[in-house]
Amino acid sequence: MSSYDAGASGQRSLWPRPAAAYGERDVERWHHEPAKNPHRTPFERDRARLVHSSALRRLGAKTQVLGPSSDDFVRTRLTHSLEVAQVGRELGKALGCDPDVVDTACLAHDLGHPPFGHNGERALDEVSGDVGGFEGNAQTLRLLTRLEPKVVTPEGRSAGLNLTRTSLDATCKYPWRAGDGPLGSDGTPTRKYGVFAEDAEVFSWLREGAPQGRRCLEAQVMDLADDVAYSVHDVEDAIVGGRVPLHLLVSDLEQSRIVAQTRDWYDPPVSDDELGAALARILASPMWVGSYETSRADLARLKNMTSQLIGRFCRAAERATRERFGDGPLARYEADLEVPPGTLAEIVVLKGLAAFYVMAPREHEPVYLAQRTTLFDLVDALMASGPAELEPPFAADWHAAEESSRLRVVVDQVASLTDTSAQQWHARLCGMLSEAF
Repeated sequence: MSSYDAGASGQRSLWPRPAAAYGERDVERWHHEPAKNPHRTPFERDRARLVHSSALRRLGAKTQVLGPSSDDFVRTRLTHSLEVAQVGRELGKALGCDPDVVDTACLAHDLGHPPFGHNGERALDEVSGDVGGFEGNAQTLRLLTRLEPKVVTPEGRSAGLNLTRTSLDATCKYPWRAGDGPLGSDGTPTRKYGVFAEDAEVFSWLREGAPQGRRCLEAQVMDLADDVAYSVHDVEDAIVGGRVPLHLLVSDLEQSRIVAQTRDWYDPPVSDDELGAALARILASPMWVGSYETSRADLARLKNMTSQLIGRFCRAAERATRERFGDGPLARYEADLEVPPGTLAEIVVLKGLAAFYVMAPREHEPVYLAQRTTLFDLVDALMASGPAELEPPFAADWHAAEESSRLRVVVDQVASLTDTSAQQWHARLCGMLSEAF
């Protein structure tokens, strides 16, 4: 199929359709807008809006694993999102997804994360229990459809970036409300969810026609790209930072401890034996760096390892998906992404390796407690001060909200802050700045 379909007049249509799944409903927007440039596709417009958003820029000063100020090399949420977008765009394009849709979903996937990474997310979830809790993925949808300034309806309501239905659906990693997700191994629904109660209307609109609880192919590609980038690059950062004792990894005991950490943190749908075998395969492969100094040659070997691992994981998923669904262009709900169990085990055990050497040891460090305390204090201070200390858009939300909903406005404000601005706000509003930062 050509990248452009000919219309009845024989002229090219105004937007390419890599797969038949993209129809007129898929390019609809929550608030109707006339197309301003016939040479740009709706999905190209979506990606441009995301790239130029303030929410994306703020990711440059938000924690990925280590804080942005820890050194000049460490990855931030922004650099991680750019890497996820590169991986996801290429895999999605190879399968037949519109690459701009996947790119947009990948760039947007972490927008809702608050200051201090998952540590901050847990803190805000704790303080916002009275208004339904906090979840970074649900906050992403809230940003895209309400908080990020771009489109305002004639009634004066913010429509956020007003992305197409397809692009919004592709950002939904967890397309269900709190408590409605799939059951875990313990028989309880997953704690992850993709929408707050206040945003149910736009969520219902974007999910029109979608199978209950099922992610579109573009969202599945985004999710895998996130896991691939997360697993490979966190290990790379940990090795460069001297946090991985490479000489100990040959030990069976050390490998078993990594597998145990993987099970404890991620509980993947593969056995411990499969995790152990996956780790052994990676460590025995020629690409693995058995030692690391600080020379350019070692940095190059490490970078080559990360490139080979990314290619290894993506090729395996592409092959498995093609084996099941054929060679034609695939998109939306025409297919599901297939990830072989061995590949899944390799990805998650690398995540477990980074957790074992980097994340888990930091859980009880004073800085983690200081971060949580900073967010607790900020929420308390802003609730006490009311709109006076909120940024103007959030002050307007405060005035428009019922008293019972104003905590959500404050949480929106705090979640929008970067690591640095959260510390600065804390110093200004609470009269102190912890020396632990």
